[in-house]
Amino acid sequence: MAATETRMILKYVDQSEYDNSIDCYIRHGGYEVLKKAVQRKPEELAQEVTDSQVRGRGGAGFPAGMKWSFLDRKSGKPIYLICNADESEPGTFKDRQIIYKDPHQLIEGMMISAYATRTKLAFIYIRGEMYDGARILEKAIEEARSKGFVGDNICGSDYGCDIIIYRGAGAYICGEETGLIESLEGKRPYPRIKPPYFPAVLGLYQCPTIVNNVETFCHIKIIAEIGGKEFLKIGTPNNTGTRIWCVSGDVQKPGYYEFPCAAITLGELIYEVCGGLFPGRTLKAVIPGGSSAKVLRADERYKGKLKDGSEFDWSINDIPLDFDSVAACGSMSGSGAVIVMDDTRDMVEVLGNINEFYAHESCGQCTPCREGSLWMKKITTRMSYGDARPEDADLLLDIAKQIEGRTICAFGEACAWPTMSFVSKFKDEFVTKAQNKSTQNSLI
Repeated sequence: MAATETRMILKYVDQSEYDNSIDCYIRHGGYEVLKKAVQRKPEELAQEVTDSQVRGRGGAGFPAGMKWSFLDRKSGKPIYLICNADESEPGTFKDRQIIYKDPHQLIEGMMISAYATRTKLAFIYIRGEMYDGARILEKAIEEARSKGFVGDNICGSDYGCDIIIYRGAGAYICGEETGLIESLEGKRPYPRIKPPYFPAVLGLYQCPTIVNNVETFCHIKIIAEIGGKEFLKIGTPNNTGTRIWCVSGDVQKPGYYEFPCAAITLGELIYEVCGGLFPGRTLKAVIPGGSSAKVLRADERYKGKLKDGSEFDWSINDIPLDFDSVAACGSMSGSGAVIVMDDTRDMVEVLGNINEFYAHESCGQCTPCREGSLWMKKITTRMSYGDARPEDADLLLDIAKQIEGRTICAFGEACAWPTMSFVSKFKDEFVTKAQNKSTQNSLI
């Protein structure tokens, strides 16, 4: 564990004496927050979440309390709660640490959230490839049920809620909340049009539904414990609480690290926490929030204004790690997946790898995404194999711009933004590919 970390969610994870059993969790104070929560009014707990300003940790960063406030309670329909554990964004591996090593923390957070939103049935939609994770959660839920923390009369109260595990089939699009809901209903996971299908109004089985991420539910437990106003003191305004950052790529110590929002810069994360780059190499680029986030070039200066009106002029190493600062630099913190690339990386091949992934994962519902993602993949694959053409860079940009903003869900942006940013920031490499081919042809 890095010396500068502030572990709240990962407090006991990776400690040698800690395991994922309920007995161990209870010895470390587990379910005490739930016991106190069910003695309070649900609306009080919901207000604590709103007061905390906690934002969702799944990618979009939407305020959790605001999302809960949109629940349609006038319809008289049952309310459902869904945990999005379909962690599929390339470079992201934080949620599975919680699922595998501290599942009861997730369950407690879900039960508190269910009580606060008056939900009687909750689901955990887990990525299909996480076989062991699903088994661990099934066991943990049974353990919690046997001790009265899940099911009827939770903690001796008159409130009851159950949790059902649902395994996905390995589709990236199921990370999108309405696609997930369609899959949970047994259908092909085509995302729904919003409006009118906002989950808080027309979600699972056309009933009001809350969908939150694994890490978000763990924050709910902390908020219920210390209070929303106290949680506000962690991090900065509009960027409260801690975040778990998953670091991969060309660093000496890749891994998952938890810090208060804005308490550390991108440079500090790379060079101090992750041990820096490998000897003799220099930083070339960073993707700060999963493969769908726009790439940041290492030698660029980032200038602009933050939401509070303050101006900034940062190098890539100076960028504070929070939602707003990364967004102000033209990218997003997304799922917290930081992918580091050094000067040995061919950016055409890196983009080709990303494009191959998105072409494979497009659900096919929207024509711009279905056709465009495959077209971009074919171009970058051809370029990577030495058959680049002078017009390829501009053609890639044109295709990406025809996808962005023209699809039902955000997958269109997810597959377009990498191409737009890679080509814009590293156009010289794309042009050089074509020039090298032309030179080789002239020598034949």
